[in-house]
Amino acid sequence: MDAPPEQLTLDLDGWEGPLDLLLSLARAQKVDLREISILALVEQYLRYVERARVLQLELAADYLVMAAWLAYLKSALLLPRDPQVEPDPEELAMRLHLRLERLDAMREAGARLMARDRLGRDVFLRGAPEGLWTVRTGPYEANLYDLIAAYGRISARSRPVMHVVQDREVMTLEAAIARVSALVGSAIDWRAIETFLPEVASAGLRRSALASSFLAALELARQGRVELWQEDAFAPLYLRAPAA
Repeated sequence: MDAPPEQLTLDLDGWEGPLDLLLSLARAQKVDLREISILALVEQYLRYVERARVLQLELAADYLVMAAWLAYLKSALLLPRDPQVEPDPEELAMRLHLRLERLDAMREAGARLMARDRLGRDVFLRGAPEGLWTVRTGPYEANLYDLIAAYGRISARSRPVMHVVQDREVMTLEAAIARVSALVGSAIDWRAIETFLPEVASAGLRRSALASSFLAALELARQGRVELWQEDAFAPLYLRAPAA
């Protein structure tokens, strides 16, 4: 079968040419539709459909819409029209033009989609797919205590820190060495280290004096100025002057 023509060309008494041009001229009122034979139009269209049924069926469908609207426009010219019931033929022709433009746009969009790369033909899946990551996020719930605690932690991190050292009484190492040296010279027998501590009422100062006196006893023993004796671990520590 020979390929049908791209356009439906009519050969009528009052017109010879493509159908779409006839419709455009009829909409602009440049062709007298009263001279157009609808019967001849239908017969030529049916012959075109027989030739285009296999290869150009979509184009034949477009021409069917055009021919139907052309017949409707002619009927609107021949029959008395009620402006309150039927719309203006020019308005109908404009609607037809807009619908045809929309149909062309949809066909063009479909052609662009079909021209894209196809999976399995132009592009292929990866041989070792990595899969999809599932990210789960739970809802956040907090009461008044949680909000206040969170604010307190943030405020504590941003607040300037001021360290104040408490002033307390201590006995220096130099004072302990001087005291132990003075008292051990008059001691002939062994005496416990607690006997070299000063009489103080503060427990903190007594602990400081004991620690300083212990260091003073070690320093004096290193210098050979005192002798140290202790029976067992954690037993009382005794001091005396070295034997002459």
